[in-house]
Amino acid sequence: MAKSNWNTQNIADQSSKTIIITGASSGLGKAATKILSEKNATVIMAVRNTQKGKLVADEIKNQNPNAKLEIREMDLSSLQSVHNFTKGVKSDYDKIDVLINNAGIMTCPFDRTKEDFEIQMGTNHLGHFALTGLLMSLLHKAKNARIVVTSSIGHKMGNIDFTDINWEKRKYNTTQAYADSKLANLYFTYELARKLQNEKSDIKVTASHPGWTRTNLQKHSWYMKTLNPLFSQEPDQGVLPTLRAGFDADAKSGDYFGPSRFFEMHGNPVVVKSNEKSHNLEASKKLWEISEQMTNIKY
Repeated sequence: MAKSNWNTQNIADQSSKTIIITGASSGLGKAATKILSEKNATVIMAVRNTQKGKLVADEIKNQNPNAKLEIREMDLSSLQSVHNFTKGVKSDYDKIDVLINNAGIMTCPFDRTKEDFEIQMGTNHLGHFALTGLLMSLLHKAKNARIVVTSSIGHKMGNIDFTDINWEKRKYNTTQAYADSKLANLYFTYELARKLQNEKSDIKVTASHPGWTRTNLQKHSWYMKTLNPLFSQEPDQGVLPTLRAGFDADAKSGDYFGPSRFFEMHGNPVVVKSNEKSHNLEASKKLWEISEQMTNIKY
């Protein structure tokens, strides 16, 4: 794999840009918020817990008093919450330049979203599917807008059962459910990239994964917490693939970025390859159709 020296110095000034980051109050989202506010962007922090979001915003502003941060409540496990968030953004902003679909949950106990979807597919994929669709009009109004979708190395274990996407017939396997949701992120990325290219749109859709990065996402995984001291990198390093996916002028729609070293677990970001299954056209189209039906949102 090619070496990479790409880092935050490669990000241009973002003074005129409005950026939405989901899950902006911790981990990769917090790191991205801090870095992009230093680049003079207006960052809309889409967070489930606004009190936590305010603490993070205050922490960033203590270091950078000029940071332009706005905290808005959004719970990806509730489509009503997603609708409320996008309605507010549309009333206050005339364009969105970059949407970073960062928030996620990982290997948690079985649960359901407000709409009765399996919690990991519902939050990691369907919530972001709805959010992106509802914001598409504002993304079209920006010049060369970009959508960044956060996947995972774990997508390689994904094998979505389209006949039982909500795990109603099978014994629940939380690791498999997480991997399925991360595979769904890539099906979504590649299918949306194709659709926008067919429309001759200038919006780019890219994906990224953070390698092995130490975040709260791992709180339900004992083995990751155990091995973190040996293998993990800090969020300010792990967020670099997300930032390159969002701000590298040479990135192409459909590009997938990840760390450059040690089985894509750490290192500066490069274009990486997702597995063969993630490029299955039939599966990506099927997921798109199911997602439209489940969320009642058509692009």
